[in-house]
Amino acid sequence: MSLPRFYPIFDHVNWLERLLPLGIKLVQLRIKDQPEAELRAQLIAGRDLCHEHGAILVVNDYWQLAIDLECDWLHLGQEDLDTADLDAIKAAGLKLGLSTHDIAELDRAMACQPDYVALGPVYPTILKKMKWHQQGVEKLTDWKDRIGDTPLIAIGGMNVERAPGAFAAGADVVSAVTDITLNEDPEGRVRQWLETCG
Repeated sequence: MSLPRFYPIFDHVNWLERLLPLGIKLVQLRIKDQPEAELRAQLIAGRDLCHEHGAILVVNDYWQLAIDLECDWLHLGQEDLDTADLDAIKAAGLKLGLSTHDIAELDRAMACQPDYVALGPVYPTILKKMKWHQQGVEKLTDWKDRIGDTPLIAIGGMNVERAPGAFAAGADVVSAVTDITLNEDPEGRVRQWLETCG
């Protein structure tokens, strides 16, 4: 399975309204600490926007809502795997992406037969405190050797300038967050990403 090579992650559906029209074809909504009604409303809006623009929406964490709202994709971290009902997720036909940071997590992830594996943080990230230091692009090569045809996502500290190195090391897809959301010109930055990953 081949995925679009550019994979931005946003924390609010407003970003999708603003940036999907530029040509983004794969996007994650990672919404934290919102009441369920707000969360549901944003996921519905995101799902419908992605359908309208021919894009893939990946829902972060909220597997029950992803099933209820008939979304297509789900992303889970390792902690989420502890509580998620993988049988229900598979039965609903959801495609599944999983985060990994070390070999034990990768082995666990691959046992779930994921539709992609993410490795991070490739570079230092300001987004969240993590017990893992930067993994480095070399680890992308190791991961790709281990997972074969399963798509590999590079995440963490990624920017337009670092993307070619990640692709060269074995990543199939590069994910970005703050390189877009903290940019003075998010639209211009997305255009650069699309050109780089095109």
